[in-house]
Amino acid sequence: MRRVRSLMAMVLLGALLLILVLSNWQIDSAEARLANQELLSRGSSPPDPQKPVWKPTTPTPAPTPAPPKLVLNTTVSENFREFFPHNTAYWSRLLHAFLRQHDRFHTVTPPAEWNECKEASREVLKTNVHDFDTYPDLHKDFLRMCHCRNPPLLIEPKKCTSGGNGSFLLLAIKSVPSNFQRRQAVRETWGTEGVYQGGLRVRTIFLLGSSSNMDPNLAQLLEFEAQRYQDVLQWDFHESLFNLTLKFDAFFKWTWSNCRDVSFIFSGDDDVFVNTPTILDYLRALAPEPASRLYVGQVISPASPIRDPKSKYYIPQSYYEGAYPPYAGGGGFLFSGALLGRMAQLSSLIPLFPIDDVYVGMCIHALGVAPEKHSGFQTFDVAENNRENMCVHKKLMVIHQRTPREVKRLWKGIHSPLLTC
Repeated sequence: MRRVRSLMAMVLLGALLLILVLSNWQIDSAEARLANQELLSRGSSPPDPQKPVWKPTTPTPAPTPAPPKLVLNTTVSENFREFFPHNTAYWSRLLHAFLRQHDRFHTVTPPAEWNECKEASREVLKTNVHDFDTYPDLHKDFLRMCHCRNPPLLIEPKKCTSGGNGSFLLLAIKSVPSNFQRRQAVRETWGTEGVYQGGLRVRTIFLLGSSSNMDPNLAQLLEFEAQRYQDVLQWDFHESLFNLTLKFDAFFKWTWSNCRDVSFIFSGDDDVFVNTPTILDYLRALAPEPASRLYVGQVISPASPIRDPKSKYYIPQSYYEGAYPPYAGGGGFLFSGALLGRMAQLSSLIPLFPIDDVYVGMCIHALGVAPEKHSGFQTFDVAENNRENMCVHKKLMVIHQRTPREVKRLWKGIHSPLLTC
């Protein structure tokens, strides 16, 4: 009897399982028919069970575009290439890497964005400069920032724009935020803006970086000064001896964008005395061809790097080998506005160099232009026994170095109606 009951229970359980399977099959078949009817109503065919089902895949992202290139429409002189042969010094390797790219594609790779251009990897620096650890701190900082260009503008004057303003001479004066007295002495004497004899328009601009972390913050005072005089051009990089080259690079590009119609540019320090009328007489007398290739000052030649680590102009052998090309002393020199556009381009090709007037000489040399020596530029001062002689100063164009008080006294003296020379 017990075996009969067990057999009946097994039969009932099997029947229940069969009913559940049949009911699920009917439901699945009904859903499939409804799905096929919906596909047919949309104009689609039901899926073929014999064909594989292709599922959509994530689209492959487009390749990252190559960074834009800076197209250079200027050439580099053969004399420049011969003067700077390829050697193992770091500056030379950078230069010839740029030259190879320029020669092949007439482009250079633009610098990284300002906030990303600093080389933070000590490993990279030591790989390229084997004795990097022996460099002074100022030189190390320069190497970390030597690929940085196009610093952000903090203050920009609006008076100097490209629009046929007829500027004959632009006085571009290198200064620092704290040197207000020097700038004011320039404004009141040789840097006075206006139209001089013969209708020659002179404009003045002061080139500044920002205060270093060790100096007081003069931003508000400088903003007031800039609004008052409209002659301050300031970038957001810290002032230092080696950043003067960056200042020149930024100045070339800014001036080419805003003052490209200027005929001549004077570059000088804020502690020089400049005889502006004498400079204008000199420039007015130039013939057209020399005027278009003018680069004149107190020429330093022959010139070689200083290898004494105690000198502020020290240049390590592993950074630069060989001599310097002839160049005009940075206290004050003149160059033609006709060279400005090509200089703005070449300063993107030639690696920055720690000494600013040497760097300008390199850029000029790349154009195939030679500096012209003129005795009117005394960037190392006149003989001591002539420093009070007004007639000596009246014949000169640039004298370095003078205090604000001395600048005012000299300016008044050479223009005195009582002076007979």
